[in-house]
Amino acid sequence: MTCHSRRTRQPERMFSIMHIASTAGRTLLCSALIGSTLFIHTARAANMEKECSVKLPGVHFTKCLNDADRKSTVTGDAVTIRAGAKQDYFNDPDGKLSNNTAPVLLTKVDNTKPFTFVAQVTPEFNAMYDAGALYLFVNEKLWQKFAFERDERGTTRIVSVRTIDTSDDANHDPVGDRASWLKLSSDTKTVGLYHSRDRKTWHLARLYKNSYPATVWVGLSAQAPVGDGSASTFTAPVLTKESVKDFRLGN
Repeated sequence: MTCHSRRTRQPERMFSIMHIASTAGRTLLCSALIGSTLFIHTARAANMEKECSVKLPGVHFTKCLNDADRKSTVTGDAVTIRAGAKQDYFNDPDGKLSNNTAPVLLTKVDNTKPFTFVAQVTPEFNAMYDAGALYLFVNEKLWQKFAFERDERGTTRIVSVRTIDTSDDANHDPVGDRASWLKLSSDTKTVGLYHSRDRKTWHLARLYKNSYPATVWVGLSAQAPVGDGSASTFTAPVLTKESVKDFRLGN
């Protein structure tokens, strides 16, 4: 239906009344359709980011992206997040592969104070780029992803993606184990990213300046950018109010 008005020659009185009623009806219907469309778009936008409650012993997630709470299962001190087919979080530099549909669980952090966020990550690795990741998140244009991911050659490795409007993409050490400990830490001035097999010996992946605002969010996510879906299990995720002491060693 096209919503518009048009001019006509002077009709007889009865036709004029019918025409006015018909026009009024079309106007009301168009207004209703427009209002409905606006409501649908508003609902979809609100659904991308919402308040939620997913609680584990070491952290309480209170914000969800892309219905992450409905895609998460808590068992003891672990949470499993399932990403659907073609779900990812990445702002492609040329825009062709941009995709912000992956489910992400988030908890608020005071970035004016030190903090450390750590979890053991066990992805399913069904297809290329399947991953489980730790996030440092401000908004969809400013965030950091630290992932255990399967690459183009089938190698499972540590990957970091720092996003300032668009995302970079940095491959780090190959990891042959099924699971890896990942850690994100800040002393308010520096952000450090680390991985470990045993949670004792940490390997540095990345250091950079903490130029994020006073309030940030940290969290967990699963992704399946090219496959039919993948789950990642995060065991013993813990958020503490202290940073690593040595940013090179990660301890």
